[in-house]
Order: sequence, then C-alpha cells, then structure tokens
Amino acid sequence: MANLEVEFCGLAFKNPIVVSSIEPTNSLEGLKRCVDAGAAGAVVKTITDMPQLAALTRHAKYAILDQEGKAIGGKVPRSYVFYSRSGYSTRPYREWAKPLREAQRYAEDNGAHIIGSVGAGTVDGWIEIAGMMEDCGLRMIELNFGCPHPSLMEGTRAGMLLGQDPELAAEITSRVAEAVKIPVIVKLTPQVKDVVEIAQAVKEAGASGVTVINRYVGFAVDIERGRPWIGGPAGVGGPWVRFLTLRWVHEIYTKVGIPIAGTNGIYDWREAVEFLMTGARLMEVGSVLMLKGYGHIERILSGLRTFMEEHGYESVEAMIGVASRRSKDYSQLLKAERTHAVVDHERCNRCWRCVESCFYGAMERAEEEVITRSELCIGCELCYNVCPTGAIYFEAS
Repeated sequence: MANLEVEFCGLAFKNPIVVSSIEPTNSLEGLKRCVDAGAAGAVVKTITDMPQLAALTRHAKYAILDQEGKAIGGKVPRSYVFYSRSGYSTRPYREWAKPLREAQRYAEDNGAHIIGSVGAGTVDGWIEIAGMMEDCGLRMIELNFGCPHPSLMEGTRAGMLLGQDPELAAEITSRVAEAVKIPVIVKLTPQVKDVVEIAQAVKEAGASGVTVINRYVGFAVDIERGRPWIGGPAGVGGPWVRFLTLRWVHEIYTKVGIPIAGTNGIYDWREAVEFLMTGARLMEVGSVLMLKGYGHIERILSGLRTFMEEHGYESVEAMIGVASRRSKDYSQLLKAERTHAVVDHERCNRCWRCVESCFYGAMERAEEEVITRSELCIGCELCYNVCPTGAIYFEAS
C-alpha cells in the first residue's frame, strides 16, 4: 500500500492533508472532527487580540459562485468561486488555552497535530499568543500574514498588510521565532509584486516553512440585482485559482528551498497530486470542507492513495517536486525541438475547428479533409486542444 506519511519542518505527518485556518477549526469540537475525519493536522482559526477581526467573523457572509458568477444553488461545481468575508477566531485569545490543550491531547492520541495560527495587533501580541500556544503543547505555529480582510478595514494593520512589507514580515517572524522553540511557518499573501521575495525574507528571519498562499481580494457582481455579492469587496479563492497558487509554489520550491504547505485551490485528490508534484509537502484544505463536509477528507486521501498505487509511487515523498524539477525556463523552451501537426484522417470528423483555430496558415479546409502544411506549422498545439476526436498528433519537423 502507498505510504502517505510526510515530514514537514521536522514533524512527521501521517498524510499530507491538513485542515486550514477556517470556520471548521474555530472550536474544540471542530478541531476534533477534523482529526476524526482523518486529517493529519488542523490549523486553528487565527487567534487574535484584535476585537474588530473577531467581530468580523460574527458578521461573516458567503457567496459560492459558479463559472457564470451565479450562486451555485446547492450543487458544488469543481471550479467554484469561494467569495466570502470573515475574520479571525471569535473566542478571546486568553480563553483558548484550555481548548488548545485538550485539542492537542486529542490530536496526539490520534496521530495528528494541532497547528496554532496567530494574527495580532502588536509585536508583543504576536509573541504572547505564540508563547501561549507553545505552552499548550502545540508543536508548530503559523503566522497569518495573508488574510485579505484586514486590508478592507480602516485602521487595521494585520494579515496581508503585513505580508506585503518584507521588512515588517521579517521583523515579526524573527521576534516570534526567537521567543518560541517550536517551528514557525508563515502564511503568505498573493497580493504582492513578488511572493518569492517575502518567502526569502521570512526564511532568513527564522521561518521554518511557508504556507502558499492565502486568498485574493476580489469584487463579485450579482448582475440580476445590479449590486455586489455580499455587499462589496471580499476574499476570493476556490479551485479555479490553483494554477496561480501553483505558480508561487513552483517559484518558492525552486528558488527559496523552504518547506511549503500549499493552500487555495484544492478540491479533491487531483489537486493534492498537483500541489505535491509542484513542491508542496502538505496541503491545507479549507473551503471545500465547508461545502462538502469533513467526510471529504477521506475521499481526498482515498483518491490520492489510489493514484499513487496506479502510477507506481510508493510514497508521498517520491512525488514531491517532480513536476517542478522537470520544468524548463523560457530560454530552454525556445531551443526545444520543433514539431508539426499531423491529422489522422480516419479519426477526423471534418468539424474544421482546427482550421479555424490555426493562425499560422498551417491548416486548410479541403472538400474531403484537412490539409496540413508542415513548413508553416510552429507546433503550438492549439489545434490539438480544440479537436474533439483526438485526430491530431505531432511529429518532429
């Protein structure tokens, strides 16, 4: 049987699926349910000393949209858009000590980990909350430098506003890493010019790993009513965004060399495989559990295990980064061997889509079949993508 165990920042995880810092981890009961569902860990919903961010969660709003920007109406599409406004934990941080101790004991008894998440208003606050988590027995802490919502709140400097400032992000990371003895990981925001720069800054400041990435700030419009969904700008993510997330996982994996937990874009085992092959060691799964329930964790794990067995991967470790290591930069791609399209006329149904999609004059429509001109074909493969019958293949020019 495929081995799902993986090491992350010195800790052994029984599988690579961790529940991210969201509503299902905002209570002791929720944390236990994550563990019962088979997750290797759960990140507590960000604990804060800022009352305004706790109040935001008590006024949370959600709009789950389909590819047309409409409410999904109960059926969760694979590429749904998770548009929401929420904040940090609703429980005052000093009241978290007892639940954290109990959650940690429960997780340990079931071979899992509880990971703390901190989002404070001052440097001293970051240190105090992180220290409280360590005292409760937690063995890892995540600093939330990625939450999109503080950027929309007047007078609040937290979340992505910290993650956009490499010096400030490094300072807080350094101070917390010096104050605790357990690994500190940093959750990054995508809303910067270069996420790699921030990842490098927090690595040099003492971060043991990074979580890539939090959500964007978006604006979704309900065209039937002529107004924004849930009243205005909000955080936006979901499976559709994974290709943007994977870009940063790839960049950080290849350029920074720091352990990565991937998040924002995971629907099921397929995305888990993509994240692993790009370089993530863990996946923080979030919004899909809010829509499909805790039981979806086992479906992810079952699908991942089946994929590994069918493709000959004996361990998760064997998959990590394989796609990123095979990626070529543009200078190499420009030197790649040229190919040209060939049409299998027996499979071709004469729909002529390939002709309409060829902008290089390499395909022409004749009365009975598609005519190809290999000397004009640049091997772009657009025709292959629009062909409904698989009648196009490529040969070396």
